[in-house]
Amino acid sequence: MSDSDRVETPTRRDYLKGGGALLGGGLLAGCLGGSDSESPETTDQTTVQNTATETSTDNQSYSVTMSPAGTVEFEEPPESVMTILPHHADMATAAGHGDAVSSMLYNPGYNDTLWNKFLERLPGVSVDWADLSGSWNPSKELLYELDSDLHLDDPAYMTTMGGWTRDDIDEITENVAPWFGNTFSNANKQPSEAWADNYEYYTLWEIFQKVAAVFQAEERYEALQSVHAELLSTIESNLPPEDERPTAAMIILNQSQDSMYVYALNEPGFLTAHTRPLGATDAFAGVATESSVDYEALVEADPDVILCLAGMSEYRHVTKTRDRLSDDSTTASVSAVENGRIYTQGGRNQGPIMNLFQTEMAAKQLYPEQFGEWPTYTEGPYPEIPEDEQLFDRQRVADIINGDF
Repeated sequence: MSDSDRVETPTRRDYLKGGGALLGGGLLAGCLGGSDSESPETTDQTTVQNTATETSTDNQSYSVTMSPAGTVEFEEPPESVMTILPHHADMATAAGHGDAVSSMLYNPGYNDTLWNKFLERLPGVSVDWADLSGSWNPSKELLYELDSDLHLDDPAYMTTMGGWTRDDIDEITENVAPWFGNTFSNANKQPSEAWADNYEYYTLWEIFQKVAAVFQAEERYEALQSVHAELLSTIESNLPPEDERPTAAMIILNQSQDSMYVYALNEPGFLTAHTRPLGATDAFAGVATESSVDYEALVEADPDVILCLAGMSEYRHVTKTRDRLSDDSTTASVSAVENGRIYTQGGRNQGPIMNLFQTEMAAKQLYPEQFGEWPTYTEGPYPEIPEDEQLFDRQRVADIINGDF
C-alpha cells in the first residue's frame, strides 16, 4: 500500500473535524460501537485541569482532554483500540470495555498470563490478550490494517520507537484515528524535544479517569477510585513510624551474571504507585532506577525485604531468585535472604486493577504485623487471602467492572 493510496482511501474517519493542530486541536474519533450505560458529565474544558474534560454538543458528541494528544472528540465510545503497554489496556478493562482492546504492541502473551493471575480473584473478570495483533516498532501499514477506532497510546512514547516520527503520528491521526494516552507519567520522564514543551504528568488514577471518560464509564471510575481511596486510608492509618519501617529492594536478577537490576520504590510516577504509599526505606535510593549492581552491593545494602519484579513469570520466577540468593555464599547473609523475606511482585506498568492488588500485596509483604502475612508464593494465581485479611473487597471490584453496582 503506497502513501498516496493511504491518503486517498476513504475511511469512517473522513469526517474528522478540522481546526487546530492534528494533536490537541479538537479531534474526532469515529466509532461505530454502542455506548456504555453511564452518561458523561458536562464540564467546562477551559477551566477544568487534570480531570477528564467532556463537552456535549447538539449531536451528542463529547470530548476528553489529556496531554500530550490534547482534546479528542468522540461520537461514541470506541469499539476497537490499539495499545502499546498494558496500563492502558488495564484501564479499558476496569472501565468495562476490555473487549475493545484489539491489539497490543508490547508482549501481549506475557501480559495476558500475568494479568489473569491477578484477575483469577475477581469473579467474572478476565482478559484475552494472548493472541492480539501487534509488534514493537510496527510499520504504519500495520496501523492502517488494524483500522482502530482509537490508538489508546501516548503518541510521544510511540516516537521513541526507531521507525516513528511526529509526522507519522499526524498521518495516522488524520487517516486512521486519533491517539489518546499518557506513558511518560510512568516515572515523570522527559519526552523527546518535539513533545517536551507542553507535556503534562498525571497520576495513575488521573489517567484512568480520562480513559474512563473516553468510554463514558465515569461511574465505574468513581466507584473504583472510592475503593482505592479506602485502601490507601487503611494503609496510611496503620503504617508504623518511619524509623520502624523496613528497608526494601526491588530487583530482577541478571540471568547470566552475579548481578541484578534495581528499581525505585518511592520515586514519582505510576511505576511506583503501589510501593510509594507504603513509605518503606529504599535500600538502593541512591542508585538510579533500572541500574545494574553486583552481589556485593546487595550485601552492603542489606535490605530487610527483597521484592522480585516479574516474580510470577516462569523466566524470572521468585523461587529461582530465592534459590540463587540462598545458595550463593556472598548473598546468603543478606537479612532478607536469612529471614525468608523474598517476595514476588507483578508488573510496574500497572492500571487500576493491578494497582489495587499490588498495593495490597506489597503492604502485606512489607508490614505483615499491620496488614496480615503474605502467603508464601510458589506458583499459580494471586494467592487466596482470607476475607477478613483482604485490604479491598474483590466482589465489589468485580461488580464495578461488570457494571453491577
